[in-house]
Amino acid sequence: MWGVTASRGVLFVPLIGFRLLAAYGLFASASGGDEAPCPRLPDRALPIYTLLVPLYREAHMLPALARALSRLDYPAAKLDIKIILEASDRVTIAAARALRLPGMFELVVVPELAPRTKPKALNYALPLARGDYIAIYDAEDRPESGQLRQALNAFRTGPLNLAAVQARLGVYNPLDAFLTRQFTVEYCALFDGLLPALDRLELPLPLGGTSNHFRASALKWLMAWDPFNVTEDADLGIRLARNGYRCRMLGSTTYEEAPSTYLSWLRQRTRWVKGYLQTWLVHMRDPRALWRELGPRGFLAFQIMIAGTVFSALVHPWFYALVAFDLATQGMLALPQSPLGWPFWLIACFDLSVGYLASMALGLLALRRRGYMRLLPQIPLMPIYWLLISAAAYRALWQFATARFEWEKTEHGLANGPAARRRERTKSRGCAP
Repeated sequence: MWGVTASRGVLFVPLIGFRLLAAYGLFASASGGDEAPCPRLPDRALPIYTLLVPLYREAHMLPALARALSRLDYPAAKLDIKIILEASDRVTIAAARALRLPGMFELVVVPELAPRTKPKALNYALPLARGDYIAIYDAEDRPESGQLRQALNAFRTGPLNLAAVQARLGVYNPLDAFLTRQFTVEYCALFDGLLPALDRLELPLPLGGTSNHFRASALKWLMAWDPFNVTEDADLGIRLARNGYRCRMLGSTTYEEAPSTYLSWLRQRTRWVKGYLQTWLVHMRDPRALWRELGPRGFLAFQIMIAGTVFSALVHPWFYALVAFDLATQGMLALPQSPLGWPFWLIACFDLSVGYLASMALGLLALRRRGYMRLLPQIPLMPIYWLLISAAAYRALWQFATARFEWEKTEHGLANGPAARRRERTKSRGCAP
């Protein structure tokens, strides 16, 4: 038991170190200015840009989605927007046809074939894409208007092996419930802290589920997405790195809806953890090949971001159990009785104190950078949210054994009332690149 506890403590050290590094990056850049505006190319010089937008049972989201994509600062004649629908989803198909969308929109109906997943739908629509560049959006997404031009500038000024850029993700309903507030803290820490730190260090970047922008040639050469992986984005980011491509972060933000009910949140988080477990197992089938293709630094980053996400969620409740046991036996923070026990005691204290402080500091600095000052009281409540993530992680383990490729749909449209729309109009005031 002692050996297992000690080994778990040692494994947490690189996770904590990376969070400290990401927090330092946010702190060091707190006084920095915004990104320099990219040069504005004339419309005639812009390439065709394809947007792939998969929907399933989301007819109520179509009008707001069409408005959000129509507001993009890109000539309509150069936009190729594919609304991807499942053949069995007759309600959404009928609603899309009734909207009489502009000519830049095209409906793509995916045949009823297993697996019914987002990556399978994207793979079906990819051969129909006309653009040299491709972006992925979800039904609830509200991208900033200049995002396509900014992504295009990143490709044109970046290295030749730059295959993907990831926009930052934000939340347009952060105040709806405890879950949306904590979700906002988590998103700020991830997309403004952790992923930019990977980018700065030129390490593999597990892509987010939306607002990924790709060179079409690289995406097609890599055979696109794994249709059976329920976090196809993270898997694709690792596969790009293994094949010598770079992924980078983009200053632009896409705002989306955070799940406000526990059941909706639980389903989404279960899918994410299950997908990370799938991704880790697939890429670790041949650890030596992964080490060779990613290099030592990339291999370690993969373990921290993919395995670490799953491992920390599963182990976290046991720390509370051990603390409770120590309190019951009056052994809390008791000094070790032998020289051999001192290193493990120090590691345990480091994990408990520095680990919590690093995660909370990262969340605090990310919220300040975004201007979400009203959410700062959420920082001390983060451990409660982590316990909910742990519950989803154990549910993901069960699903991995019983329903490995099941895609649990996240319900959207719960934050589309007048209050949410007012927040959406004012959200960008505190936005950081």
